[in-house]
Amino acid sequence: MLEHVDVVHGLYYLVMHGLFECFGPSITVLRLPSVLAVAVGAACVAALGRRLGGSPVGLGGGMVFGLLPSVQFYLQEGRPYALVAAGAGLSTLLLVAMLQARRDRWAYWAVYGCTILVCGLLNWLSLLILPAHLATLMWARVARGTWAHWAVSSTVATAGAAPLILFSWAQSDQVSWIPPLTWHMLIGPTILLSIAGLGTLVDRPRAGRLSAATVGLPLLAVPQLGLIGISLFKPLFVDRYVLFSLLGLALMIGVVLGALVRAVSRRSWSASRWVLPVAIAVVSAALLPQALTKRSPQSRVDDVLAAAAQVERLKKPEDAVLFVPAARRDTRMVSPHAFTGLQDIALEETPERSRTLKGVELCPARIRTEILARQRIVLVTDAAEVSKPIISVRDKTKISTLRKYFTTVADEQVRGRRVTVYERLTHGHPS
Repeated sequence: MLEHVDVVHGLYYLVMHGLFECFGPSITVLRLPSVLAVAVGAACVAALGRRLGGSPVGLGGGMVFGLLPSVQFYLQEGRPYALVAAGAGLSTLLLVAMLQARRDRWAYWAVYGCTILVCGLLNWLSLLILPAHLATLMWARVARGTWAHWAVSSTVATAGAAPLILFSWAQSDQVSWIPPLTWHMLIGPTILLSIAGLGTLVDRPRAGRLSAATVGLPLLAVPQLGLIGISLFKPLFVDRYVLFSLLGLALMIGVVLGALVRAVSRRSWSASRWVLPVAIAVVSAALLPQALTKRSPQSRVDDVLAAAAQVERLKKPEDAVLFVPAARRDTRMVSPHAFTGLQDIALEETPERSRTLKGVELCPARIRTEILARQRIVLVTDAAEVSKPIISVRDKTKISTLRKYFTTVADEQVRGRRVTVYERLTHGHPS
């Protein structure tokens, strides 16, 4: 499969395959790595905050990271983005520890480089963490030897991920669904950078001194701005690709919370002990409705299971099924029982036989012939709000034939998918 699609996630699939072999395929095994990865990321933020700003900064930043809505969403996903965030946190913590110790040991730099490489193999856009670390090194004015060690480690990591980048670029059609960058897409990054800017004003970083701002601000800003820059040439602006940058946001929010604790402690040391618990409790309560929503089926904008359930409810004996685009055949692959009795009349070779994700379809003329030989057809496609222009000749043939010779008798939309039932018109004959 990786030869044709999703080679960019090859390492993640390999890891999950091993876990499924050891512990069995289950939802728990699928999601647990992401949960643990977020815990590691939060611990890294806490350690960074304690090293760079004191215990209140570390404790506040670590707890905030786990409460961020985007982080809460991807900690329950069977995807590699939480693992990348954990790796980014570990590599940043290694870098700060080495800079503070002022020791350039090759063993530590080798671990740093390997961590960056693993992140790159999980998602090569995570290599944007390297220019973020570069900005930190420039801000801290590190010694020449440190520059040399970092340059070698980062070059080796990039070179190790380069084959994946080049090979996956040939599969760029897999991200063709991402829309071009627009101004409203920049609202989110602007808000995040504004919050980080407030933390920078509180921290007051100075050139030549390692601080929370010299680490946290580049960790947030560089990946966000880097992805925006890439998206000007190739649309790739999806927030999960730079989920790891929220480590920097959490660290900067920790700085603000730490400053609040210090301000209160000047008046009452006993009262200052309640600042963080109260702040975290208020934030948790405010975000609870959103957290519950993100754990509900309604938060899934592309719910394959819900679409399959609609098919099972609407189908009748002798019905046929079509998929537009062909990638929507994943509905049947995930829930084959829901399609029992439905013939996929456009399919020439199954995905298993053709060793492809979507299978191989008939030519447009034969698809038209198969459609006209049926009385009822179930069409599975995208919901109107997420559908893209139809560019495939086969898909255009499906839609045009259905609209000309059939009428709609049922039409259901459910969380990103659309299931429509067509019946043959009683009048008119195909030419």
